[in-house]
Amino acid sequence: MAAEKDKLQKRMEITKYAVDVTLDPDTAENNLILSADGKQVRHVDTPQNFPYNRKRFDPIVCVLGKQGFTSSRFYYEVEVSGKTSWALGVARESVNRKGRVVLSPKNGYWTMKLINGDRYEALTDPSVVLSLKEKPERVGVFVDYEAGLVSFYDADRCSLLYSFRGVSFKEKIYPFLSPYTNNSGGKNASPLNIISPTACTS
Repeated sequence: MAAEKDKLQKRMEITKYAVDVTLDPDTAENNLILSADGKQVRHVDTPQNFPYNRKRFDPIVCVLGKQGFTSSRFYYEVEVSGKTSWALGVARESVNRKGRVVLSPKNGYWTMKLINGDRYEALTDPSVVLSLKEKPERVGVFVDYEAGLVSFYDADRCSLLYSFRGVSFKEKIYPFLSPYTNNSGGKNASPLNIISPTACTS
């Protein structure tokens, strides 16, 4: 009972820093479609022929949020249910957006991912495999800029998945999402959805 109370208290502490994240179409890779409200991203097989933009990722399948942060704390949640692969977290403004990109802190990315439906990793240097008892359907990302902390939560169960600590950001950082490819319209075709935080279900 005490452990559950602690989890709920921690969730109340971090969700009060929830921010309204919308996705930046100028950063979206050419095979990504964003919803009209900027809250959803999905991969399609047909390139969208977006105009060249130095901010746009190419060819890595990802997108950044419109809102950048240089101080304080913030929190956002993403619905990942129905996905077999995804990555999310935060990235610094100056990351390389063209050509091959390796998601790692030394390259300016603090992220975790799911691949092949059952392998969760924190993308450190090198990456760390996460042993999760249950698959999260909503993942929360909490950042404390001054403290150098990036934490990932199973938002439904109020449980911590992984934390990057001792980070020195030094510049603006942005929410980062990658729905990965849809496997030619197959198992990973579901979108990633940015959602408003709700109460834990268990």
